[in-house]
Amino acid sequence: MNTRLRIAMLTTLLMTGVAQAAEVIDVYRDPNCGCCKSWIKHLESNGFSVRDHVEPNMSEVKQRLGVAPRLASCHTAVIDGKFVEGHVPAAQIRDLKNHPDLVGIAVPGMPMGSPGMDGGPTRQPYQVIGLTQAGADQVIAEYPGN
Repeated sequence: MNTRLRIAMLTTLLMTGVAQAAEVIDVYRDPNCGCCKSWIKHLESNGFSVRDHVEPNMSEVKQRLGVAPRLASCHTAVIDGKFVEGHVPAAQIRDLKNHPDLVGIAVPGMPMGSPGMDGGPTRQPYQVIGLTQAGADQVIAEYPGN
């Protein structure tokens, strides 16, 4: 195959996203949590490469990463130096890079119907909350219930 053809094929692959590398996200979770594993599957099915860290003391992890207690859920992740707390949908994680003013995002609690908590017919409404560098909460997205 000649060089021009190789370059054309590589360019096509890159432009279509086929050769795009997965975004890496570090997930910290309790060893006994089933919904954390379901959330990890949600991330992987949405193109993330997950580094899974089993942690015996999640409170310490949350404190170290700056997760405010009012935003807490079961698992905590880190991507590009920002925290992702709880059952945050993949779309909001990808959108995080468009919010340089945020130190992280969270879905507080464990709302039914959120990614990783979607085992039944009930969907609770929930919000994705951003935490600004000044420590203020900001609603990033809202998901309706049923």
